[in-house]
Amino acid sequence: MTNETIISVRDLVVGFGPRIVLNGVSFDVKRGEVFGFVGGSGSGKSVLLRTIIGLIPRRSGTIEVLGTRLDTATRHERLEVERRWGILFQQGALFSSLTALQNVQFPMREYLDLPQRLMDEMAAAKLDMVGLRKADHDKMPSELSGGMTKRVALARALALDPGLVFLDEPTSGLDPIAAGDFDALIKTLQETLGLTVFMITHDLESLHTICDRVGALADGRVVATGSIETMLASDHPWVRSYFRGRRAAARNSRSANMEP
Repeated sequence: MTNETIISVRDLVVGFGPRIVLNGVSFDVKRGEVFGFVGGSGSGKSVLLRTIIGLIPRRSGTIEVLGTRLDTATRHERLEVERRWGILFQQGALFSSLTALQNVQFPMREYLDLPQRLMDEMAAAKLDMVGLRKADHDKMPSELSGGMTKRVALARALALDPGLVFLDEPTSGLDPIAAGDFDALIKTLQETLGLTVFMITHDLESLHTICDRVGALADGRVVATGSIETMLASDHPWVRSYFRGRRAAARNSRSANMEP
């Protein structure tokens, strides 16, 4: 991790009709870190991610990604930035009529002009990278388990060799073993590829095991950012309840019992 800022959000306001969801959100994400973002149900975590990537309009505030201020960027400048990030949506969002291999090739077809054979080789390499067997490459999404679906979606997010990856609840719907395996995969990719990861999650295990820093969203604002230790020391009521409540205590108890 370096001090270079990859994502900079300042005073972001987002709403739907009379309802304000994000009210002055500000934070930074540094190059090479896994930054986990948490908040209660309906707090606006996924709205924040979708606003950053341009799927939801902002009312005010600024968003800068990879050195480009997105609200003032030209269409060409924005497309250049989008080629440098990858996105994994919560349910994988695979195209049901395409095989795993073809799903990974989709961004290549959209942004690159490559012969089919080269795309086949590149997509296969990405699926191998995320731990999919060759026998799984030609499977349809309906034939994949939840964990395999997430891995294909991650391979697609990595299709254009991005430096930044957005993950929306990457371990939701996975059993604890599959979730742990997916966390380990994300950490390995971060370390080997030098990825910057912005991750929306509610998974305490993920926050503890792979996140370098965490941001907490409550009442429409970022109320705390920092390491897990910083979160544990926070006096904000929601942060204290989340990181020191019953589920957190149970998680810490399990971790303590596993230590040699």
